[in-house]
Amino acid sequence: MGSRYGGLKQLDGLGPHGETIMDYSIYDAIQAGFGKVVFVIRKDFEQDFREKILSKYEGHIPVEVVFQSVNDLPEGFTCPPERVKPWGTNHALLMGKNVIHEPFAIINSDDYYGRNSFEVMAAELANLPEGSKNQYSMVGFKVGNTMSESGTVSRGVCVTEEGYLTGVVERTSIGYDQNHDITFTDENDQVQHLEFDTPVSMNFWGFTPDYFAYSEEFFVEFLKENINKPKAEFFIPTLVNKLVEDQTASVKVLTTESKWFGVTYSADRQGVVDKFASLHADGTYPESLFG
Repeated sequence: MGSRYGGLKQLDGLGPHGETIMDYSIYDAIQAGFGKVVFVIRKDFEQDFREKILSKYEGHIPVEVVFQSVNDLPEGFTCPPERVKPWGTNHALLMGKNVIHEPFAIINSDDYYGRNSFEVMAAELANLPEGSKNQYSMVGFKVGNTMSESGTVSRGVCVTEEGYLTGVVERTSIGYDQNHDITFTDENDQVQHLEFDTPVSMNFWGFTPDYFAYSEEFFVEFLKENINKPKAEFFIPTLVNKLVEDQTASVKVLTTESKWFGVTYSADRQGVVDKFASLHADGTYPESLFG
């Protein structure tokens, strides 16, 4: 649920014919060469999801559905009865371990990433040698291409060296100042500036299947410390940072000119509707994505 947005953003029809942001991501992924889609959903959504969502992709791309539940924990752990919040993005990713056996990307279903971001990720994954391990990637968006005019945003600011990730620092309250410069407030309550092209993570990652084993191993360690913290989440950047710091894996930061947009706030909605209308009008997308 989008608490700031006020509803289920993933299924909001924002395109000219009621297309969801997810529809555009899947269309762009197909155009870029991806060969399968795996949806991670809640079990209680399944019937409606299959009838209303999956039916439109039939004949376009193979689809798998897996389920995330707060009770899906490793042996020896029991979910506290007061836990309602899902266990986070890396837990969601783990749900695909039995149906993903090839290099893959993971995205948020309520973010629009743009065609080029899928193209650069598809090219990177396709060029990996057979059986590659520990060579991961992420799409690094220019922070200036990810802002909201309706309020501040949180972004994982990337620290890089020679095109590879050395760390992701979560920054909150990134917004525009009176000069329309991009700023954030650091941990010492000091206002800091970010350059327009500073790379940030929008949760568009590329992995090989060996990542699942690291996820399972680290999730156990996470639960030992956080099982009784009702808001603690097992995030992808948390594990990626650990693997990079341990020099277990490398993460190539892929550059893109794509402009991210999404509906963080309800006030963002009309702007997104207008952007999709213009993308259809200029021929970026056909009249019907899956007609």
